[in-house]
Order: sequence, then C-alpha cells, then structure tokens
Amino acid sequence: MQYDEAMKFFENVKNENLKKHMISVAAIMQKLAEKFGEDAEKWRIVGLLHDIDYEFTDMEEHGKVAADMLKNFLPDDALNAIRAHNEKTGYKPEKKLDYALIASDAISGLIVAAALVMPDKKLSKVGVKTLKNKFKDKSFARKISREKILYCEKLGLSLEEFFLLSLNAMKDIANQIGL
Repeated sequence: MQYDEAMKFFENVKNENLKKHMISVAAIMQKLAEKFGEDAEKWRIVGLLHDIDYEFTDMEEHGKVAADMLKNFLPDDALNAIRAHNEKTGYKPEKKLDYALIASDAISGLIVAAALVMPDKKLSKVGVKTLKNKFKDKSFARKISREKILYCEKLGLSLEEFFLLSLNAMKDIANQIGL
C-alpha cells in the first residue's frame, strides 16, 4: 500500500482530534523507521492507520477490526503491530514495529498535552526538558501510559533520544495538527 492509498482509509475518520493524533503517530513512526533503516513508508502508514476503527469498535476489538479492514493491503507484520498496539486484543508486541507503534501512540499524547499547557499552545515552545518534567509528573496527562512510552528502550533508544526524535517529528507537522 502506498501513502495515497492509505489516505482513502484515513478519510473515513470523522473526529478531527483523532485524525491529528493519527497524523502525529505517522510522523513519529516515519522518523523511527528512518533512524533504524526500516521501511519508512510502511511504518508511516501503520502509524496513520492504527486507529481507523477507533470510532466504531468496542475497545476489546480495537486494532483487530482495523487489521481485518487492512488485511488485503498491508503485510502481516504491519497488521500484527496494529493488533498489538491495543493490549486488550490479547496480541502481544514482539517486533520492533510493534514496540515502535505502542511507544509512538503514547508519546504523541504526552507531546500534545505538553503543547496545550504552553501559553501559546504551540509545539515550538516544547522542549525535551519540558517533556522530561511532564513525564515524571504522574498527575499530568494521567491517562498516558509512561510504561508504554518506555517501550522506546526496547528499540534501543533512551527516553531522552525518543523525546527528541518524537518532538522533532511532530514539530515538522505542527501546521497539519494545529500546534
């Protein structure tokens, strides 16, 4: 599947904040793939489409339904990553792509939350130090799993490296996501 084909699935998503989240995860995934010498287009598409079933699927099935929708378009490893990003499906992360999606999904939320508490609500004002402080503050963005963000270590990245890569990826698309 090419990115323009993936956009056909993406366009069915109605919620604008969900779309922004999916675009953010796609950007982070692409940067991770580039860093690791992986297929950047595939990783970007996995990030873009991982939540295409979110609006209409029970949380126990979220990820499995998306993978079923995409089974004729994406390779098995991509489908497994989409299934495994939701622990409620019973699928366990095993490969780099799986861990990358889970970590990217979580860090995107922390970065958005950090930007939204800035006076001008812009990503340009968020730095790695800010993310470190927000990460440590368990009362900040409580629903964001710090444990899942730490999956970056399973990829061989330190938390600081992951913060910087993810933040830069999202700053590159700041206009697309309104931050």
